[in-house]
Amino acid sequence: MDTFGAAAELEAELKRSVRGEVRFDRGSRALYATDGSNYRQIPIGLVVPRDAEDVVAAVAGCRKFGAPVLPRGSGTSLAGQCCNVAVVLDFTKYMNKILELDPERRFARVQPGIVLDHLRNRAEVHHLTFAPDPSTHNRCTIGGMIGNNSCGTHSLLGGKTVDNVEELRILLYDGTRMTVGATSESELQAIIAKGGRPSEIYSALLKIRNEYADLIRARFPKIPRRVSGYNLDELLPENQFNLARALVGTEGTCVVVLEAKLKLIRSPQHRVLVGLGYEDAFHAADHVPEILEFGPIGLEGFEGSIVEGLRKKRAPNLELMPPGGGYLLVEFGADDAGEASRSAAQLVDRLKSVSAPPTIRTYTANEAKAVWQIREAGPRAAAFAPGAPAEWEGWDDAAVPPEKLGGYLRDIRRLMNEYGYHGAFYGHFGHGCIHMRVTFDLESESGIRKYGEFIDRAADLVVSYGGSLSGEHGDGQSRAALLPKMFGPELVQAFGKFKRVWDPENKLNPHKVVDPYLPTENLRLGADYRPQKPETHFRFPQDDGSLAKATLRCIGLGACRKDDGGTMCPSYMATREEEHSTRGRAHMLFELLQGEVLRDGWNDEHVKKSLDLCLACKACKSECPANVDVATYKAEFLSHYYEKKRRPLRAHMFGKIDRWARLGSATPGIANFLSHAPGLRQLLGQTLGLAPQRQIPRLASVNFQQWALRERPQVFEKQQRDSEKPELLLWVDTFNNYFHPETSRAALEVLEHAGFTVKCPRQVLCCGRPLYDFGMLSDAKQYLRTIMDVLSAEIDAGLPIVVLEPSCASVFRDELHNLFPNDARANKLRQQTFLLSQFLENHAPGYVPPKLSAKILLHGHCHHKALMKMTDEEKLLRRAGAILECPDTGCCGMAGPFGFEKEKFDVAQVVGERVLLPAVRSAAPETLIVADGFSCREQIQQSTGRTALHLAEVLQSAL
Repeated sequence: MDTFGAAAELEAELKRSVRGEVRFDRGSRALYATDGSNYRQIPIGLVVPRDAEDVVAAVAGCRKFGAPVLPRGSGTSLAGQCCNVAVVLDFTKYMNKILELDPERRFARVQPGIVLDHLRNRAEVHHLTFAPDPSTHNRCTIGGMIGNNSCGTHSLLGGKTVDNVEELRILLYDGTRMTVGATSESELQAIIAKGGRPSEIYSALLKIRNEYADLIRARFPKIPRRVSGYNLDELLPENQFNLARALVGTEGTCVVVLEAKLKLIRSPQHRVLVGLGYEDAFHAADHVPEILEFGPIGLEGFEGSIVEGLRKKRAPNLELMPPGGGYLLVEFGADDAGEASRSAAQLVDRLKSVSAPPTIRTYTANEAKAVWQIREAGPRAAAFAPGAPAEWEGWDDAAVPPEKLGGYLRDIRRLMNEYGYHGAFYGHFGHGCIHMRVTFDLESESGIRKYGEFIDRAADLVVSYGGSLSGEHGDGQSRAALLPKMFGPELVQAFGKFKRVWDPENKLNPHKVVDPYLPTENLRLGADYRPQKPETHFRFPQDDGSLAKATLRCIGLGACRKDDGGTMCPSYMATREEEHSTRGRAHMLFELLQGEVLRDGWNDEHVKKSLDLCLACKACKSECPANVDVATYKAEFLSHYYEKKRRPLRAHMFGKIDRWARLGSATPGIANFLSHAPGLRQLLGQTLGLAPQRQIPRLASVNFQQWALRERPQVFEKQQRDSEKPELLLWVDTFNNYFHPETSRAALEVLEHAGFTVKCPRQVLCCGRPLYDFGMLSDAKQYLRTIMDVLSAEIDAGLPIVVLEPSCASVFRDELHNLFPNDARANKLRQQTFLLSQFLENHAPGYVPPKLSAKILLHGHCHHKALMKMTDEEKLLRRAGAILECPDTGCCGMAGPFGFEKEKFDVAQVVGERVLLPAVRSAAPETLIVADGFSCREQIQQSTGRTALHLAEVLQSAL
């Protein structure tokens, strides 16, 4: 592990001079050791600046001790440019503002940490947009886009980032601050004549231009996606000696960007998407030139194997793809709806008349949104389909002239076949830019040598086509050493001179682009990758039984850093801290198993701190393209963390709530008095570390089992008299037994009305859901063994098990399989478990729900959305006639015991206040609030005063 000798002194200096956050602890260094690439370098430390003056102070402190600096956006870079042995500047937490947006003059001034979609959403109000839009648009930052010269789906509409930058306010490592942009010849001469550091810079750059102008014109590929190398062509007179654009794509190796002035363009208000299915991706690529003649604003392509991989994962909306083995998505846009539709229709008419026409589908607006999601997340998601070999970046970004794309794809596939590599093509076919993840072996010496040989030959192939090694991801460490093949030694020398003009001491992101590391150095894995292989409770059947392999699912895409919708990742949305993102937590666990930066194994407090604010919502298991499962990793970690430590008292109180509830239900009046009486309530809260704003839920005066024994004893009979009706088992969970028995009673009535004979377990059982929150996995396994023993007859008989609490259903659907993957009873129980809405929609033939005329605001429990989806519940309520509103409420914030804990209360409320709680407050009094999760209903009631109902209660009310 690389170290910096003066790290302690540097840290002290930065803490004195920087108002923002300075973190040199091992946990922070572990978090920023890698990006979305194959590379890993442990940084010196982290600075989170509050403003430009903080950045100046941070760089001055680093300069005092000779420490390198790495400015970083959202850390999704794929070529290794966002990891280095340097002090990392993370702009995303504070320096994320739009400083000015002028719709008349069509520009915006922004700070480097602004998320692209935040800018685009503001601009869209004026029917304007910032043209480049990578697939990471909902979390990538403008600073990162400037560093990489990002492009995206709609580069056909507005070009690369370099084409949309007007000015940059920059900081040099020596402390010089400048504002740079286009420079006329007279302005250039005036700056040089004025003297000082700017004069030196302009004079040196003019010398580079004059010396290399002819070579630049001759050797820079004339293609839409030339991103490799530095933009020396922007120094040419015909490009107005534009230093802002010359610095775009320098990957933090020359300057630190403090502010950017960006060009905004018209955003087509009406768009039409056409999907085309071809025999294969090669034939799809062959047809790109003729499609470009119709003027699309987007032309994307990908191989059919990606769709097949998604199908194995049961991804949604795949039926929208037209039949084929290779796909093109063609988007037309205009301010006039008719014009966009006419352009699409003209293309369709032309394609119908060609020999071997593609299959064609024109999409509605809602369908188009779903199809774009397949394109954006699909390629990487498909790489983690069951049984798929590991695939990595490494040759992921070459671009060739669009008219030569079909030939290039055939040749690169032949080369891959020669090396025995597999990988699917996807990318921006309209501009000839191809991405792929390939089955490189990056864990053995021979595999790494083979990888190095392959990319060397692949680079020769791209150059032979007149292409660029990078079409938008940048050079970083993956491709920089190959630049001489593309540009020749003279221009590579010019790149070195260009960097030295700005950064003569080589302290800004050193050895990326110029004097680069080899692509085979600093690998995150490498031939010495030997992670610890501890015994675990969970068996990780999708990851060959390995926690280490499970942590490798995280490929750094940063989808968990979005804040525009969905549920993942609620704690990141609340804190905007990398350590509270899915990616950050996966990286921490990776480093724990490496044992280099984090050396305390299961006892590591940095990992514990990172996982503490995980709400175990399971959203990452479905929303992360790679299906990283932090809820499971957290439970596993805590189980070992507490092997030699005492758990807090509240872990036993909440984790074993079924036992306490059963005990209290014998005398519920006394139990409720003890938990709510003044003085006693405060004492209990202090003892357990509960938030004083919370109320302990009250036990029902008569629980469901007590009521059923008295009123409906037949539900406990092994063989009921009315045997002609199909039987099912109603799972009576802890919460809907002891706290909300009315829900279980309602479900019983609804299911019987639907024509079923309902049975209930005579023995009080609990799935053990709260145990996972505290890592009590030995107890959790015993709970599940007991369930399988007690219900063995029902499991063997294939009896449907209807569950009311989504978090209980998720235990049977998820944790049960992970703990007992080879147990036949466990697998049957998993398959026989259904939520009420799932069962009524899919396993109750002829079921007609009772008529509802109510307005309903529906909130889905996180586990329901992650594992079972809300589709059945929404369909059922709509079939019943409800006027349904389903806002994207994300997580409620309560998450079992999480929202009750004093130190987590504020985060829980920030999460809830993001969408759900305001939506509930704004709902009309007559609107029914429906939430099936016990925790969700508690959060709603305790935070808004509104009472939420379970689906069962709503259906019962209409009988």
